[in-house]
Amino acid sequence: LAGMDYIAGQELLPDIIVFMDADYSDHPEELPKVVAPISNEGMDLVIGTRKKDLRERGSMTFPQVFGNWLATRLMRLIYGSRFTDLGPFRAIRYDRLMELNMQDKTFGWTVEMQIKVLKRKLNYTEVPVHYRNRIGVSKISGTIKGTLLAGYKILGLIFKYSLR
Repeated sequence: LAGMDYIAGQELLPDIIVFMDADYSDHPEELPKVVAPISNEGMDLVIGTRKKDLRERGSMTFPQVFGNWLATRLMRLIYGSRFTDLGPFRAIRYDRLMELNMQDKTFGWTVEMQIKVLKRKLNYTEVPVHYRNRIGVSKISGTIKGTLLAGYKILGLIFKYSLR
């Protein structure tokens, strides 16, 4: 989300924005698969879901897997969502992203985006993507403090937006 101000200042604006991790965990060659439901099916948001059989062994820690499961289950209970992942590899229509008025620039941006899509009743889907071990150590999942802060932020946003 850090580049949004830059994009907004350009003469030509994009139709679609794609988010992916720059740590080698996402597969850029799967980008057409993530964008296709927007281009071909009229979706507003597409999440690249990291299914277990497509994840490289060790690419997600137990706290990540459990936290992801817990967050998506809470979103199902509170908002009626069909999300199975909070994965960062995603595509969204640029105009829809602007409508969401995203606030979180840290641990909670993925869940904030998904909740706002749900609350606005936008069209969304998931496509399975491969996920591999990252290069380097994560600031979030690589430390106990980062894991706890991310969990606190994500759960807090789920409940915060349920009150609005």
